[in-house]
Parts: sequence; C-alpha cells; structure tokens
Amino acid sequence: MKTVHETTPKYFRIMQQIVAEIRCGGLVPGVQIPSENQLIERYKVSNTTARKVHQELEQAGWVTRIKGKGTYVRGSRVDRSVDRILGFTKNMIEAGRVPSTRLISAKLRRRNQTLSINSRRYILSGPVCEIQRLRLADGIAVMKETRYVSERLCPGIYKKDLEGSLYDIYEHDYGLQLMQVDQRLSSIIVNGEEIGFPGVEGRISAFCVEGVTSCAKELILDMEKSIYRGDMYHFSVRATR
Repeated sequence: MKTVHETTPKYFRIMQQIVAEIRCGGLVPGVQIPSENQLIERYKVSNTTARKVHQELEQAGWVTRIKGKGTYVRGSRVDRSVDRILGFTKNMIEAGRVPSTRLISAKLRRRNQTLSINSRRYILSGPVCEIQRLRLADGIAVMKETRYVSERLCPGIYKKDLEGSLYDIYEHDYGLQLMQVDQRLSSIIVNGEEIGFPGVEGRISAFCVEGVTSCAKELILDMEKSIYRGDMYHFSVRATR
C-alpha cells in the first residue's frame, strides 16, 4: 500500500516545502524563490512540474511572478479568486494556512432574505438559518461571515457542527452540488473591535463580500455577507474572451 507521501503529487510536495520555508522565515517577502530550472535540477522533475509549482504558489498568493526577472515571495496576504467556487477552508489550505472557525451564533429566521447584485434582485424564501462565524487563518481572525442558509434545502443545519466547512456539509450531508455563485465586492472602512476582530484596534480597510450561492438554476442555497480584513486579503479576477 502506498503512503500518503507517495500518492501526493510531486508538484504539491515541492510547493509545500517552499511554503514551509516562507512560513518559518527562511524565504522573506521580496526574496526570489528557486527558478523553474533550479527546481528541475534540485528535484529531478519535468518542466511541466516545475512550472506548476510556480503557478500554484502564485495562485495561492505566496509569490509574485515578474516577467523577465523571476518569482518573488509576496507579503502575508491571502489571494482569493472571485471566479472560483472556493470555500474559506479550501482557500486557506491551498494558501498553506491552517483554517479554523469560531461559531458566534446560529438562529432560525422565518422571514425571507433579499439581495441585489448587478441590478438583479434575489429572494431566498424563509425559513432560513442565520449563521455568524469568525474565520481564522493560523489563529488570526481574517474574516467575519454571516450566511443565511435555506432551511428547506438544509433542514436542521443549525444542529450540525458549524465550525467546519459549510460547503462540505452541503455536499456530504444534504447531497447538494454548488453550481453558481454571484457576488458583489465593495471596499469599506470598519472598526476592528466593533466588527469582532480580536486585537485589531481602530478603523481598518476591509472588503465586504455579498453573495448568492445556487445549487441549481434559480434554486438559491444561501446568501452571504462577509467582512474580510483588507490587510490580510487580495482579491483576483480572471477574464477570458
């Protein structure tokens, strides 16, 4: 039987080694990481594998590639792509961080929830479960999340362990596949203490993300209103013709 190490893709093992060096301070922001040719020579891998190491590190927000110069360690912010259906837990794992969650409250609400995005008005029929959580990366609070989950599609969800991945609960407990996420991103200023970020004093820049998650056409699963710390996040968008 193969070990977990043997079944893990080689590019991922190399990526994790580089991430470990960054996290322990061996590679500091602004320092160039090994080039693709250096990775090929050091780890005896193909061009494709070496290129994928760089691509995955950049997508996860650890490095920045500068054309004609090289690939350099970025600061401590996490990159969140708005064109992928990617939950917080998986986003943090991909970024090499340790995710955790503190449940603030879970309440059943009878009223409908509404949200307008790109001139379209969405309605999530009640009852809904209002879930408030504090999301942490490596023990640091980086996002305060409020979600309104359809009680019709997810009956009794307020009884579940809500300090893990909601997306996993949707899929494994209710057999729901996420099909589409419509979001609106705004830049705001908040009071760190009032919003509930421990140790963050005074006013800070933040991102407000409002979204609608659907599991089928016109079938809304949840609505979200989350506050992301501006000093801990980058948001990226990929556009194609």
